[in-house]
Amino acid sequence: MAVCFPFSAIVGQDEMKLALLIAAVDPAIGGVMVFGDRGTGKSTAARALASLLPAIRTVAGCRFNCDPASDAAGCAPDCGATDRRATVKCPVPFVDLPLGATEDRVVGALDIERALNRGEKAFEPGLLARAHRGFLYIDEINLLEDHIVDLLLDVAQSGENIVEREGLSIRHPARFVIVGSGNPEEGELRPQLLDRFGLSVEVKTPTDIAERIEVVRRRDAFEQDRPAFVQAHAAEDQKVAKRIEAARKRLPSTEVPDDILRQAARLCLAVGTDGLRGELTLMRAARALAALERKPAVSETQLRSVATMALRHRLRRNPLDETGSSVRIERALADVLAA
Repeated sequence: MAVCFPFSAIVGQDEMKLALLIAAVDPAIGGVMVFGDRGTGKSTAARALASLLPAIRTVAGCRFNCDPASDAAGCAPDCGATDRRATVKCPVPFVDLPLGATEDRVVGALDIERALNRGEKAFEPGLLARAHRGFLYIDEINLLEDHIVDLLLDVAQSGENIVEREGLSIRHPARFVIVGSGNPEEGELRPQLLDRFGLSVEVKTPTDIAERIEVVRRRDAFEQDRPAFVQAHAAEDQKVAKRIEAARKRLPSTEVPDDILRQAARLCLAVGTDGLRGELTLMRAARALAALERKPAVSETQLRSVATMALRHRLRRNPLDETGSSVRIERALADVLAA
């Protein structure tokens, strides 16, 4: 297994790291979209976080990472499991979806080898099956082909992958946290897909000399002796892992007062978001942050902390207002929370 750069060793990029932590606590938020310059640690941070999460328990032999506690009907007939009572622990899946991936590779297709050698029609799972209960990472997502985007939209909405082709009829669960990254200068993301992301963050190349030097030092130390570098940050990474695990347990009992919901709704009205997905994301993200911070209930502090990342990608374009989305949200926050 490849050695990941430690999450706790990542310098700066605090908004990105916070968004990833929130999504790890509550996957229902809907994933994280990271826009920014190349070489700013986008994939490094996502991969590092996934390596910290507690191992998941799956049905032994299941090719879809099925949860033993779930209904057996949710698994495909040829999942590979012979006894659902037999379980194993495995790391949280982290799957890369390359830009050139074919539809067959993404959703799965007929197992040609078994078809030719045994004359059997069998399903070969794709990347969506491998990502179930884990992370699906898509670099340069704004350059993804439209038909693959359509597939992801369907699966993201239903939580399952349905394959009807070549005499196969397969349905299997496919729930995962999508982490996408891209450079805005290379093209915009389709609004339908962007809306599916719960949180959106922006990362920039650091301009502080000391911070740039520290990034280079740490990366060089990692490349020179990976095991030693990982060991040096193991204690801090373990603290992050325990913090996530404790927050997940605390999440169901974390309260969201009515006045916070009222402020979230007023904020969404003030910035002009479409639909109610903005309020839902605000509520879930603020609750996850409160759980991370060991707070029994959500307050204005958490709402303010997550507002920009939850709403910046949901704003309507205003030709009369050339200010950036982050500035518009900060302005609305000042008005709403001051009222």
